[in-house]
Amino acid sequence: MSTLEKEQIISDEKKYVIGTYGRVPVVLVKGNGMSVYDTEGKEYLDFLAGIGVNNVGHCHPKVVEAIKNQAETLIHVSNIYYNVPQIELAKKLVNLSGLDKAFFCNSGAEANEAAIKLARKYAKTNGKEGEIITMEHAFHGRTLTTITATPKAKYQEGFEPLPTGFKYIPFNDIDALKAGISEKTSAIMIEPVQGEGGIHPADKEYLKAVRKLCDENNIVLIFDEVQCGMGRTGTVFSYEQYGVLPDIVTLAKGLGGGFPIGAMVAKSEIASAFTPGSHGTTFGGNPLACASSAAALDVISGLLDNTVEMGEYFKNSLKTLEEKYEFVKEVRSLGLMVGIELTFNGSDIVSKMFQKGFLINCTSDTVLRFLPPLMVKKEHIDAMISALDEVFSEI
Repeated sequence: MSTLEKEQIISDEKKYVIGTYGRVPVVLVKGNGMSVYDTEGKEYLDFLAGIGVNNVGHCHPKVVEAIKNQAETLIHVSNIYYNVPQIELAKKLVNLSGLDKAFFCNSGAEANEAAIKLARKYAKTNGKEGEIITMEHAFHGRTLTTITATPKAKYQEGFEPLPTGFKYIPFNDIDALKAGISEKTSAIMIEPVQGEGGIHPADKEYLKAVRKLCDENNIVLIFDEVQCGMGRTGTVFSYEQYGVLPDIVTLAKGLGGGFPIGAMVAKSEIASAFTPGSHGTTFGGNPLACASSAAALDVISGLLDNTVEMGEYFKNSLKTLEEKYEFVKEVRSLGLMVGIELTFNGSDIVSKMFQKGFLINCTSDTVLRFLPPLMVKKEHIDAMISALDEVFSEI
């Protein structure tokens, strides 16, 4: 494809697509494993994985095969009928999670909406109000309710009036949480590792204390694992790292192996608050998405050891840059969910790394975020670290 054709594609996007994204001026047309390719054949090592979506890599053969086979069999039926891939995927998630029942949707925001609705419905059946506590610097989605659950003005401005019933508490501060709960509190919603907030893992003792607080006060504990789940931290669910079982967990991104799907998995007692008609979705749990997800889960299970090993290697490699450059404030990680905080805005670093053939991004202004596919190898990490070192040396 010529440069002229690339420019035409970009021009057409500006003409026909609503401008909700600030895009990098490249058209990606192919992916395989760790790599994506643009219209001119240039290869990029993807250390962002579609923002934590392509955990099994791009176009994994088992996922592609599952999608092909299911597409030839049955793509969609309404949820007023049973379909086998949905039920089989629910079994997998229940067996892996330690929870009891699953609800399927199409995205992380939808999964979080479902969790919020379920927690409030359960609270009402127990005579409680529906207030939900979320954490400062959290991110839970872009629907009207989930931007309200996300305590950041930049996501909320211009969309008022916002839904009521949310309270914000500092993350990793158990005393503030204890002081913040009341008889109105129905649920506490936490990302075990804050992603958009700058790669901040929860302290182990903090999450255990939150679980105890919820048990003592009949409060539903929701873990948003949309970004930190699906093997990203070295276990299928990141809460396994903490030895804490939530009442509800929400999933998306890596769940589908690149195909859109979201899920909420809950304990039976809480799930029973939903009855036919309480909640629903047209496309959630369709056979095609569920077949893709089941294949992705099988692949993820075989990548967990590599995630732990490469996560440690990646962290230690970045630590060498932390020691070398004064403007590197801190390296934070859990598994292959990795961030490096700078003393300045990192967007220019992202652009320079793109020019060198590496896809990364910057979140919370100053944190370079790395979410590579879980099959990343040392040679990929070494190449990325070398390029980042070159970029840093020019500052």
